[in-house]
Amino acid sequence: MEATVPDERPSAEGPATFREVFAQHEFRAVFVAGALSWVGDYVAKAAVTLLVYQKTESVGLSAVAFAVSFLPWLLGGPVLAALAERYPYRRVMVACDLIRMALMLLIAIPQLPYQAVLVLIFASTLANPPSQAAKSALMPQMLAGDRLVLGLSLNGSIGQAAQIVGYVLGTAVASIDPKVALLFNAATFGVSALLVRFGVRNRPAVANPAHRSHLLRETREGFTIVFGTPVLRAIAVLVFSAMLFSILPEGLAVGWAHEESNGAMSAGTAQAVIMVASPVGFILGGLLVSRLFGPARRLKLMRPLAVLAPLVLVPAMLNPPPLAVALLAALCGFAVAGLLPMANGLFVQALPNGFRARAFGVMATGVQVIQGFAVLVTGLIADHFDNVPFVVGLWSAAGVLLMAVAALRWPSQQTLDETIAAASAANAERPADPGGPATGGTAAGPPEPRTGDEHRRHAVT
Repeated sequence: MEATVPDERPSAEGPATFREVFAQHEFRAVFVAGALSWVGDYVAKAAVTLLVYQKTESVGLSAVAFAVSFLPWLLGGPVLAALAERYPYRRVMVACDLIRMALMLLIAIPQLPYQAVLVLIFASTLANPPSQAAKSALMPQMLAGDRLVLGLSLNGSIGQAAQIVGYVLGTAVASIDPKVALLFNAATFGVSALLVRFGVRNRPAVANPAHRSHLLRETREGFTIVFGTPVLRAIAVLVFSAMLFSILPEGLAVGWAHEESNGAMSAGTAQAVIMVASPVGFILGGLLVSRLFGPARRLKLMRPLAVLAPLVLVPAMLNPPPLAVALLAALCGFAVAGLLPMANGLFVQALPNGFRARAFGVMATGVQVIQGFAVLVTGLIADHFDNVPFVVGLWSAAGVLLMAVAALRWPSQQTLDETIAAASAANAERPADPGGPATGGTAAGPPEPRTGDEHRRHAVT
């Protein structure tokens, strides 16, 4: 008998609730595991930067220690992410956690040369693309429909919260002993591995041997499906464009704070306020927009929010004080977080199961490259003109035009529906998870009944 595929398109019903999402025990395990490893990662990043500085007394080398975590995405993120589809997602996530735990323990060895520290940090970050790709591809197998959108929003928000907590905790602990922070990070990876191993049920690999080809060819197929499918290409353009502007306050905070602090606030405090503002806005935007508006309304809000994201940074050219800059950064983060979960939800719904990890690798690599490009270019321009606020405001004004074009070229509702229907049909013919998701997923069987909470459109569970 042919498998039935539930309709995962955004519906006109009320939004999914936190209670519904956290009722899924596998999501709880993945959510807590991700939160722990993210906090540990940011703690370790702060600690390693200080550790290398203590060993070398070089600001440049400490910056290299911070930046090395981005290299795996730049050098081979899509290829590493493609590996995740060759093995069961749970096994990939557990293996990556254990590898990173072991490498963090090695970095904590006393008197280790800084060159070895940098090599080990790079090696540990090689596990990030396959681990994150496996987690992204697993999400639609655990949650369906609007629960998936809310689950993605929760993951994004906890990532931002982990960044704030991790940097603060890491700086505090590392100032006492950086190795303690590294041991803490190793422990978080160990706990994460246990949570995923015993909290997530095993599923077969999406790409079994019969479906495999050369790894580079599989990687190329990931690029082809993302940029060759009009709906996926439109989402990619929207997300990449948002990253061009939302990263600027955080990336240029040091120069901004030291240039514009006028005595009412120290440069260090101004830097911290500006850097924290964007993650705070992101958390609020992701949670509030996902909960206060139903799926159909969120879909309509995507394009206005896309234009709003760079628009709120345009007043930066008027050289406002640091607190006003922080407010602008928070508003930008709010707008980006409001559109990203819906964009992510549409993206995974429009993808055939067998391409989800590869497509995630393409998107994640694009986000990393574009953020680095935006900060590098605007930083060089601001350094040349010695005017950070004006450069940010002008760059954002150009962003408004770019986002307006992207919004005008957004696919019609009919195109969205047809693409999602085609992906659902492909998933029915070749299900990634024969047993179906635990809460009514992408492969077989109807979704489990909603609770009455879905009708409380403006209540936060």
